[in-house]
Amino acid sequence: MRRRHWNYLVTLAIVLVTFCGCAKPAAIPVPTPSPEQANVINLPEPQYDSDVSIEQSLLNRRSIRSYTGEPLTLEEVSQLLWAAQGITDARGFRTAPSAGALYPLEVYVLAGDVEGLTSGVYRYEPDEHQLTKIIDGDKRAELADASLAQPWVKEGAISIVFTAVYERTTSKYGDRGIRYVHMEAGHAAQNLCLQATAMGLGVVTVGAFDDEQVTKALNIPEDEKPLYIIPVGRK
Repeated sequence: MRRRHWNYLVTLAIVLVTFCGCAKPAAIPVPTPSPEQANVINLPEPQYDSDVSIEQSLLNRRSIRSYTGEPLTLEEVSQLLWAAQGITDARGFRTAPSAGALYPLEVYVLAGDVEGLTSGVYRYEPDEHQLTKIIDGDKRAELADASLAQPWVKEGAISIVFTAVYERTTSKYGDRGIRYVHMEAGHAAQNLCLQATAMGLGVVTVGAFDDEQVTKALNIPEDEKPLYIIPVGRK
């Protein structure tokens, strides 16, 4: 009898919950990301080993100016940026040496053909291993025009641009710091070239360009000076 009474109560409870018209819980609103958050791309974790030795990369590194037009992956872009300026120590040290660990370099990616990444100009944020979009749209042709019409600048899947804020280094080392900045740009560029070679990608360094045109194309701050343009693509 008790069992029958209990079953009756359970059935009645189910009916009341189903048909009483009780209000459903309000849906939890999904927060809308801010414009700044929407423009931030978290990069895949870079790889820290490979089957290609540093000796092989040194042996095979060449300036490659012709590309297939096939896109790069976001993982490949991540690896290239890490090689250039990635964090390698809890104290903030990077892949390239820097006088006084002052890190005057900034790195930009002009993306045109990257899977999972819309065309635009991005700034690399080493501390978070992220990209921040600063300009929409493919700017490779504009950058090529600023580079004395060198076609490979627009034909690579991406072009990476190094700029420098000299004051970060000269504030400590005076005019000698200018030399240190240029040394650092060379270190970072060679890291990038060797990493691209190890990945089987084509890369070339470009130093001939109009500073003002490059500054305009990237919309970089006045205290940053462009030093290097490095297109990367499949060969």
